[in-house]
Amino acid sequence: MTWQRRVFQPTVAELSMSFLATRRSLRVAVACALFVGVAANLDAEAAAVENAQAGLESEYQELVRPFIETYCFACHGKDKPKGDFDLRPLTGMDSVAKDERRWKMILDQLAEKQMPPEEAKRHPTPELYQQVVTWIQRARAFEGRRNAGDPGVVLARRLNNAEFNNTIRDLTGVDIQPAREFPVDPANEAGFDNSGESLMMSPALVKKHLKASRLVAEHLILLPEGFVFAPFPALADTDRDKFGVRRIVEFYRRQPTDYADYFMAAWRYEQRVALGKSRATLASEATQAKVSPRYLATVHTLLTATDENTGPIAALQRMWRALPSALDREKEVRVGCDAMRDLVVKWREKVKVAVGNLKVFDMSSGSQSLVLWKDRQMAANRRTYGGGALELKASDLGLDPNDPAAVLLMPPSAAALRARYEDAFKRFAGLFPDAFYILERSRIFLNPGEEEKANTGRLLSAGFHNQMGYFRDDQPLGEMILDDAGRRELDRLWQEFDFASDVPMRMHTGFIWFERAESGFLRDTEFDFARAEDKDIASEAKFKKFADVYLAKVRRSTTNAEAIQAVEEHFHRSEAAIRRVEKARLAAEPSHLVALQEFAARAYRRALSATERDELAAFYHKLRSEEGLGHEEAVRDVLVSLLMSPDFTYRADLPSVATGKPGSVQPLSDDALASRLSYFLWSSMPDAELRRHAAAGDLHQPKILLAQTRRLLKSERVRGLALEFGGNWLDFRRFEEHNAVDRGRFPSFDNELRSAQFEEPVRFFLDVVQQDRSVLDFIFADHTFVNATLARHYGMPAPSGGSNEWVRVDHASQYARGGLLPMAVFQTRNAPGLRTSPVKRGYWVARRLLGEQIPPPPPLVGELPNDEAQLGTRTLREALVKHREDKSCAACHARFDSFGLVFEGYGPIGEVRTKDLAGHPVDTRATFPDGTEGAGFSGLRDYLRGRRSDDFLDNLCRKLLAYALGRTLQLSDDSTVAEMRSHLAAHGQHFSSLIETIVTSPQFLNQRSGVQLSKP
Repeated sequence: MTWQRRVFQPTVAELSMSFLATRRSLRVAVACALFVGVAANLDAEAAAVENAQAGLESEYQELVRPFIETYCFACHGKDKPKGDFDLRPLTGMDSVAKDERRWKMILDQLAEKQMPPEEAKRHPTPELYQQVVTWIQRARAFEGRRNAGDPGVVLARRLNNAEFNNTIRDLTGVDIQPAREFPVDPANEAGFDNSGESLMMSPALVKKHLKASRLVAEHLILLPEGFVFAPFPALADTDRDKFGVRRIVEFYRRQPTDYADYFMAAWRYEQRVALGKSRATLASEATQAKVSPRYLATVHTLLTATDENTGPIAALQRMWRALPSALDREKEVRVGCDAMRDLVVKWREKVKVAVGNLKVFDMSSGSQSLVLWKDRQMAANRRTYGGGALELKASDLGLDPNDPAAVLLMPPSAAALRARYEDAFKRFAGLFPDAFYILERSRIFLNPGEEEKANTGRLLSAGFHNQMGYFRDDQPLGEMILDDAGRRELDRLWQEFDFASDVPMRMHTGFIWFERAESGFLRDTEFDFARAEDKDIASEAKFKKFADVYLAKVRRSTTNAEAIQAVEEHFHRSEAAIRRVEKARLAAEPSHLVALQEFAARAYRRALSATERDELAAFYHKLRSEEGLGHEEAVRDVLVSLLMSPDFTYRADLPSVATGKPGSVQPLSDDALASRLSYFLWSSMPDAELRRHAAAGDLHQPKILLAQTRRLLKSERVRGLALEFGGNWLDFRRFEEHNAVDRGRFPSFDNELRSAQFEEPVRFFLDVVQQDRSVLDFIFADHTFVNATLARHYGMPAPSGGSNEWVRVDHASQYARGGLLPMAVFQTRNAPGLRTSPVKRGYWVARRLLGEQIPPPPPLVGELPNDEAQLGTRTLREALVKHREDKSCAACHARFDSFGLVFEGYGPIGEVRTKDLAGHPVDTRATFPDGTEGAGFSGLRDYLRGRRSDDFLDNLCRKLLAYALGRTLQLSDDSTVAEMRSHLAAHGQHFSSLIETIVTSPQFLNQRSGVQLSKP
């Protein structure tokens, strides 16, 4: 029974084991069946491919090859074929993939029945034409499907000139343009200069790269932590001064110190309920008005406190409360606030502290120690009442004597009120400093009667004569306007200025030079040991000896304790500042090495390995120890080596795994994908956020990739796409160098107009991209963008502002504008200078917008007259008809001349006209290639909308894909082009659908190593 129970009643454990074994068996069985099925399917697919290829090969030999030999070899099958177009290598089906471009040209010519030419002895029947065209289409489709999505070989290549400039800009933060002396980059077959097919590195170019890298290094400025780059070479102290001063001055000028803004913000806060902002606070109003919340609270309290009955605060309260309360009179309120501000400045000037000069016998009043003492005294009294209020007269007030505010401001006659009156001025001076900061000043040491009228001179100057020297005077700004972050930033800027320019040391040497050369105070022999040019002039021993000898002479020259103390304090402050900078410079050296390593990682667009970090540090130390370079020189040399490294100058777009197997397809590494994406959309390096995703390894995730793509498209840096893709696709990239226009005949075409014409398509392209508009807007939009210069050229109302103020103009067709077609840049670019060119303008439409492949003109083709005014009784249209009588020209001209003739209403610089330069009325009628007729720019647009929109969209897709991949397209890309077209149609033709289809395509995400995909 026990045995039977074991057989017929298995335990739970036994059942479980049996089930698992059965499941494994089933899994194996299913897998085997699937394998057999898949293998069978693969065999069937391979057989189908082989059969299809064999069928196409058979048709080639029986139909296509005889066709070519019969109708084409007479011109294109001999040693010197016409147009250098040799058809002899097309021996079989395999040539369809190998010679894709040649077959595409054959297809275009046969589909349009352009070949054989009319003068040929034999012509195929329409049926034979169609059979060969169908075979080419089927063969190309077969090759495209067989290798659909193949990433192809994208060759490692150097950064092109634009990418080099843009990458340096984003690496350094300044637009140095170091590639401006590089030769022009050659373009590939697709017309773009971002391809390894064309971007070679010659020995001559290596030398230019070295020169450019050194130029970048010359812009480097070392700081206490890391380094920055100046917008100009900063090797000289004066250049570093300019850089440091500019940063501080820009900070000052950004600060909200206009009293009128605070008066206005306080008024708006009081009117918050009427303005519909009952929950507004002073802080929120400060944010809205872009003023300091701290100082707005101060001003608001001053204006709304209990009424004062005498003095400037009382007068201000009266004026502020007299401002209109009606919201529709806000402009009047602003005028009133401005007037209050002007009065505050006027009154404050009357009662500021006057600081006199210190006098020491035989010592120049312009001596550094004495001038800096005066600077400190003035800086310490910015919020101090200096007296004089009781002497104010009605003429000093700036108010009508009958104004109630003037009555409050006049000094009281009663002695009991005079103390209260002066106390009001003390509080007024404390709330309204005589200056929040001193931006510039003249020589402050001049005696009364000698003062320079305007307190202007060198920026941030200490007020010396013939000496370099700076003085920080901004205490009220920090106390009243800035928040903690602002104070820290300003402190940092001054510290970095001292550090980078070695200001304390240079002021000390300047002090010694001045005292010897200008004042003669150091002409005694006891000072012979100290000269400004001595390398050890600031050593502790020499500094102390000089200070002791100098002070001894000062004490012999005066008994003025304040003057002696000023000199003592000068030496104490000067030495402390020198030692502080010396210590900071020494302590900063390791941070500069770390900064170089971080710079290298950004420049290489990937993380550095530990070995690379060590090698970089070793190179720096070798330069110091073996080459004898100083710290800054070594840092610059390391920087140059980084910029000369192939890791910076080249883009390889490496796969994530290096298999070493030729022809294998691998996903790009996240670093390479980040670079491919940023150089596609920005023509520049990835930014910090993109690099973070690459480092995290999540950039290949579709959701993150698309989110980053959309972010990049919204960025200002997408201007790189507008310039490099749009500029090369539409052939205006180098228009700013265009000099074909005769400026004697067209004086309005100056550099400003040329720049505006160049900028118009850039602005239009950016609008399509950043606002994600329909790509059909490129040719069918009824708007454009102009500045004042271009508006005048177009006869439009000029927008306010200068050349940098651009506005969108809707309903532009009323000015014969709208979209790309009538833009002056294209009309001017495609005109010889003294006449229009229907040929060039029409060819631009056919070639650039519609993507037609048109062979070059035959040699010795006749030329049209250069000057439209010299045509006599003929018009350019009539001259062109004569030109087309040449049969070798007629076929091609029939494809595009009509597109150019419609633009005859635009002159040689794109101006609207009704007569040509010879005085003939312009004729803009045209018969388009399909026989339809139209007139002018609007007629062409109607024709394109009704007959050629698909051609435009297909061409745009192909151009954008070729640019994104950095290579000429191949048949295997046709499926992606079809997908782009499909996504466009499904998403309202929005530009983003093109970009998103590309960046998620196999070609964009992968790389093929070694060779092209081998055929099965």
